[in-house]
Amino acid sequence: MASTLPLTRAFLFADASNHLRRNCLRSFAFSAAFSSDSVHCKKWRHPVSSLSELGGVAIARDDVVRDDPTNNVPDNIFSKLGVQLHRKDNHPLGILKNEIYNYFDTNYSNKFDKFDDLSPIVSVKENFDDVLVPEDHVSRSYNDTYYIDSQTVLRCHTSAHQAELLRSGYTQFLVTGDVYRRDSIDSTHYPVFHQMEGVRVFSLNDWEASSTDGTSYAADDLKKCLEGLARHLFGAVEMRWVDTYFPFTNPSFELEIFFQEKWLEVLGCGVMEQEILKRSGKENNVAWAFGLGLERLAMVLFDIPDIRLFWSADERFTSQFSKGKLGVKFKPFSKFPPCYKDVSFWINESFTENNLCEVVRGIAGDLVEEVRLIDSFTNNKKGMTSHCYRIAYRSMERSLTDEEINNLQWNVREQVHSKLKVVLR
Repeated sequence: MASTLPLTRAFLFADASNHLRRNCLRSFAFSAAFSSDSVHCKKWRHPVSSLSELGGVAIARDDVVRDDPTNNVPDNIFSKLGVQLHRKDNHPLGILKNEIYNYFDTNYSNKFDKFDDLSPIVSVKENFDDVLVPEDHVSRSYNDTYYIDSQTVLRCHTSAHQAELLRSGYTQFLVTGDVYRRDSIDSTHYPVFHQMEGVRVFSLNDWEASSTDGTSYAADDLKKCLEGLARHLFGAVEMRWVDTYFPFTNPSFELEIFFQEKWLEVLGCGVMEQEILKRSGKENNVAWAFGLGLERLAMVLFDIPDIRLFWSADERFTSQFSKGKLGVKFKPFSKFPPCYKDVSFWINESFTENNLCEVVRGIAGDLVEEVRLIDSFTNNKKGMTSHCYRIAYRSMERSLTDEEINNLQWNVREQVHSKLKVVLR
């Protein structure tokens, strides 16, 4: 298999298939992993602002971080609400978003409506049901999704707005926003990232003179559009289309480009399932949709090696980028050494790696670079399994002191024991 850039959990389209590959699945099955005990545990909280601005509306902390048995939103996630890196013109994500806008404005005569300030607080129905995500799909779990309550989540993908916009009469639109996933910790994964969703709807008049059916017409138009976008961003690159499966499009595709001597997965897309259009009052139409992750593409285009850097306020990072300058190569300003600490424990039936990462992130924030399983063994006599995880602490902006790292690790061990109900070794 051709190599691709490591995943950043950047969009539901491509993420759906890759997440399933990683779990050796092609069905959309999933089981909840957060035990009732761990949900009820008091969160490890750092002081944060009590209000966040979303589209000009003040969202109180208690609206998001609640003492509710189904709530699993920590303070460090609430603190990201309203930051909206994609709306900052001098930020790599904003620069990339605007360059994609330029492509669509130029090639489609400004016909695409653009939304980049929609609230990330959505209903379970909007996030999952409206885009045909099955009830047993992996992404619905408390292990993968941030729930405010049993019926409200922080959106996992910008597709959460698709049905509402279709029902409101929009037929060509781009939606950009911050999305939220409970995930692993490494240089390409972060619990908050940014996506862009694109949708285009066709009527019978659009394809009846083409001597093809509506589905083929939409698929051909989609591929032409996205091949043009890839050339606009990356230049004259070799491309290939890969057939795949998503629950909300049929047929479904992934676009890969050969860039810097390797195949890079750019986005996922397809012809929208008719059921989505039918529910939106457009049963006589066909449509295409695509989803792409801004971090995934920006890391390649700007040579940004660590996804945490997108959140840096250090002028040595921010001063390197300016409005309209796509592809300026990031120059590392420092490389502070990592410090490695191990934690070992006997796991229980409810343990998941995502829950461990949430604990570590809640304590160390962006000072944690990676959490990696380095050893696992089962004691058959005891019927118990032990995991050993190596935690890499590293600041992107300064050297960490021994005292600081030891305090972090002590808190991690304490919270792993109390919140995850595991036995430390």
